[in-house]
Amino acid sequence: MIKRILTGDRPTGPLHLGHYVGSLQNRVRLQHEYDTYVLIADVQALTDNFEHPEKLGDNIFQVALDYLAVGLDPEKVKIVVQSMVPELAELTIYFMNLVTVATLERNPTVKEEIKQRNFVKGVPVGFWSYPISQAADITIFKADLVPVGEDQLPMIEQAREIVRRFNRLYDKVLVEPRAMLGAVARLPGTDGGAKMSKSLGNCIYLGDSAEQVRKRVMSMFTDPTRIHPTDPGHVEGNPVFTYHDVFNPNKDEVEELKERYRKGTVGDVEVKQKLFAALDAFLAPIRERRAEFAAKPKHVHEIIMEGTRKGRALAHQTMAEARTAMKIAYKFE
Repeated sequence: MIKRILTGDRPTGPLHLGHYVGSLQNRVRLQHEYDTYVLIADVQALTDNFEHPEKLGDNIFQVALDYLAVGLDPEKVKIVVQSMVPELAELTIYFMNLVTVATLERNPTVKEEIKQRNFVKGVPVGFWSYPISQAADITIFKADLVPVGEDQLPMIEQAREIVRRFNRLYDKVLVEPRAMLGAVARLPGTDGGAKMSKSLGNCIYLGDSAEQVRKRVMSMFTDPTRIHPTDPGHVEGNPVFTYHDVFNPNKDEVEELKERYRKGTVGDVEVKQKLFAALDAFLAPIRERRAEFAAKPKHVHEIIMEGTRKGRALAHQTMAEARTAMKIAYKFE
């Protein structure tokens, strides 16, 4: 029996390099081995876009472009829009009875995202319940594997706990998912922050032009203790070298730069210029494919609708099994 993947993103804007190393790279690699569903979680995106929901339509399109640009094959991968699968909302409601408020309050991912967003009018209930919604997303598709970034591990563990409780209370209907981390657990932001974040503006986007990439790279945070190019520098914890390790295929060049940097015989400008060359070579084919799909919006919309249709059919089947297990598949005749 073929195994299944469910993963996805909130459409709060285009995707960046952090998304690529955290999850997209694994999705592309595994799409030939797994039945793959990728969810564009627009309902979850409403938790911090509820005042301007009109933004989401274009954001959904932009995220789909990024999926196709990095190499997700629409013949193999189903791209599903969350709001167009109402069964997800139903399962979320049932799951709400299986989780305590205290458990949600302890979730480190939710706590960190609340801190980043700085909700001035209080935290919306929808945001607190994000882990429950995500658990419904994963389990309604009966996913065995969920490619995620390191920051999402608490969410997957929450989903596993919900599945165990549901199956114990009712019947063994749902699949307990496993998380799969990317090659790099967490890519730092260009400002030296712990991670790339759209809200922090420290990202290099998959669709950035060569000039945009150059500007972002040349302004990157490096070693704050290094005042002059001739000063010995620190490679460990230096975001520029972290990016070299991940994206520069010329490992001999990377090791030479590290050695020279430690000795103070190379400046930040040269190190960044070589990083830009490596990143631009990596992003150029992605940028090209993205432009090709962007020029055919009707085709992209058809891909999204077909994936959503298949996703809803699977969700409908799972919900029928869940209702039967819960003994709420009422038949009044």
